[in-house]
Amino acid sequence: MAAIRRQITIDSHPRAVWKVLTSAEGWKSWYADDARIDARAGGRVVLTIEDDEGEPIEEVGTFLTFRPTSRLEIAWDRVSPASTKGTRLTFSVARDGEETRVGLVHSGPGILDDEEARAELDKTWRQALNALRDSLEG
Repeated sequence: MAAIRRQITIDSHPRAVWKVLTSAEGWKSWYADDARIDARAGGRVVLTIEDDEGEPIEEVGTFLTFRPTSRLEIAWDRVSPASTKGTRLTFSVARDGEETRVGLVHSGPGILDDEEARAELDKTWRQALNALRDSLEG
């Protein structure tokens, strides 16, 4: 199965990173235009992002794994209108010396099976993780 794997270090405490990954305000600070988050295992995640034409697209999912300050997994709904439907997004958070290491794995069928679409999504995640770091270090 195809997957995108990215890792970044952030000069911030793991709790601060966790808060950004598990709150609506946090997601809006680095990724989404709007967000609704029920931060718990089984909780819903709704991220709204504008497409290239300025139209809102909702990514709708569920927190499958929710281990505070260490691991977070989101399963995007198969009927979601977003291109990421049916995929899984996993974040790992760990202390790395004075910094925090954040790993991302985005896996599943659909968009990740198409080489061009996967490359575009990989670029999006690279930019998003840089924005995450900027939001916490800035």
